[in-house]
Order: sequence, then C-alpha cells, then structure tokens
Amino acid sequence: MSEPQPPRTYTVVVNDAGQYSVWPAHRAVPGGWREVGVRGDRDTCLDHVEKVWEGPRPNVPDPS
Repeated sequence: MSEPQPPRTYTVVVNDAGQYSVWPAHRAVPGGWREVGVRGDRDTCLDHVEKVWEGPRPNVPDPS
C-alpha cells in the first residue's frame, strides 16, 4: 500500500483576457499569466474562481 500524499497547494492565476486557472504553487507561473493572491488546496482555489470569473468557461472534466 502506498503512503498517503500530502495535500498539494495551488494558486489561482489569471491572464489578460480575464480567464482564470488553478496552477500548482510549486511550479513557475507560465508566461501571460499572473497570480491573484489566492492559494490553498484545489477546492479552495476552484471556489474562488467560481466566485470571481464572469466570462465563458471551458467544459473540462474533473481529473479525479
């Protein structure tokens, strides 16, 4: 049996078009994106995106 993994920390990022994404906090933010100041587990970050993103959203399946 494998060891439980520690929770991952994510950061919320936004681009100039106002599109939001959740990005692993340990990785460099890609060009054209900037952090908005919200970090936490994936669900916390997604909750923030849900509250602030007013534009159209892609239909992306849940990775779990």
